[in-house]
Amino acid sequence: MSATAENLPAAATTATTATAAAAVEERVRARVITDDPLYRAIPVALRFAPAEPLAVRIVFPAGLSPEGTDNEWVFPRALLEAGLQAPTGTGDVRVWPCGRVQAVVEFHSPEGVAVVQFDIAALRRFLRRCHAPATR
Repeated sequence: MSATAENLPAAATTATTATAAAAVEERVRARVITDDPLYRAIPVALRFAPAEPLAVRIVFPAGLSPEGTDNEWVFPRALLEAGLQAPTGTGDVRVWPCGRVQAVVEFHSPEGVAVVQFDIAALRRFLRRCHAPATR
């Protein structure tokens, strides 16, 4: 899979000390959905940087990448928020609720499609922290 940034303005890749202090990172467990009846749980990092207030990042561990590097997806925060309520997305990232306690995020790349299930509570906690004042 490769990273994508759909409909996001270009932003500097380096953070200042002030913005780094207000950045949000939430470590969660997610489940990769496959045809196998047993799911594979993986650690995932959810990230938000005030320098890119419209974007969120989901970072998968290097062990899942053929290149052996972290796999980071960047997409609109509004897409993640809306996808917790109803199916949304038409591009590289699609999000939809799956029952009351789960949400599915689907990632499309030239290499294929990955379907990953998250606990909605973890995603909501992350989004609340993104909206919290920078004075935490």
